[in-house]
Order: sequence, then structure tokens, then C-alpha cells
Amino acid sequence: MRAVTVHLDDPVYREFQKAARKARRSTSELIREAMESYRRTLVKKQSSLAEAGPAASVGQILTPWAGREDLLEDFFDRQ
Repeated sequence: MRAVTVHLDDPVYREFQKAARKARRSTSELIREAMESYRRTLVKKQSSLAEAGPAASVGQILTPWAGREDLLEDFFDRQ
């Protein structure tokens, strides 16, 4: 592992410190994890679904339609 110097604004660093204490982990560990998450989602191009990993949540979990009436009701209720 290579050491890297990163400059953070004080409020950002304090947020990482607070989160690290709450999770009982080191601040540097959380920052490494955040950087890896950024790399996976924005830097590294996935060439297959297996490399993509789990999908991020996009909101509330919806219930499936019971029938055609539910589909039409949802369709016509939109504003």
C-alpha cells in the first residue's frame, strides 16, 4: 500500500473522524473506503455485470402490480 497525502477541509475531516469513532474504525480506513467507492463507481469501467458489484439503491422498494388495473391506476395517477 502506498502512502498518499490528501488535504481536506476541517469540517470534512471532522465528519470522517466522527463517523470513524461511531463505527469503531480508523479515519484513514474510512477515507480509503470512500476513495475505493469513488474509484469503483466513477473511475473504473466495468466490462461485465460480475465486475459491477451490487446495484445502488435508487429509492423506495416498490410493490409489484397485482394486475392490469393496478398498472392503469399508476399510469393515470401520474401528474
